[in-house]
Amino acid sequence: PDDILEKFVEKAYERGIEVFRIFDALNDTRNMQTGMRVAKRCGAVVEACISYTISPVHNIPLFVKVARRLLLMGADTLCIKDMAGLISPMNAYELVKQLREETALPVHFHSHTTSGMSLAAHMKAVEAGAEILDTAISSMSMGTSHPPTETLVAMLHNTEWDTGLDIKKLAEIAEHF
Repeated sequence: PDDILEKFVEKAYERGIEVFRIFDALNDTRNMQTGMRVAKRCGAVVEACISYTISPVHNIPLFVKVARRLLLMGADTLCIKDMAGLISPMNAYELVKQLREETALPVHFHSHTTSGMSLAAHMKAVEAGAEILDTAISSMSMGTSHPPTETLVAMLHNTEWDTGLDIKKLAEIAEHF
């Protein structure tokens, strides 16, 4: 219920949550309105998500249409939420590129390694303008998790997207876990 959602967002914000990633698995933006409105009212960053999937009707023009609605609803950033790891590298590139062109919002790329395409998809998303990536430290990555942080850091090293993260410190974190 909306009243419970409102209290949850308010209390989470009071306790230090500053970014709210809000999504609906069916990309029904009506189900995102209350959460986005309350988070904005609290002063939080609203990261509105597009749930990525593959079907005869789920395509890049549809996802861009959803993104335009989310922009009008007050999204501060967009997140491509590829929960099943289905996005191909070229679709990642094209989707990020079009989202950036159509909304000018920062794009967060979230994809699991389930299909094995996630590392390449992350790289193509970066090339297209994604500014935020979800990764997991290597000892907890791959499979249904995210791609390894260390691998992406190494892939981006000495490029215009160099993260500046210290591989040796990341190795210590991986060893710890």
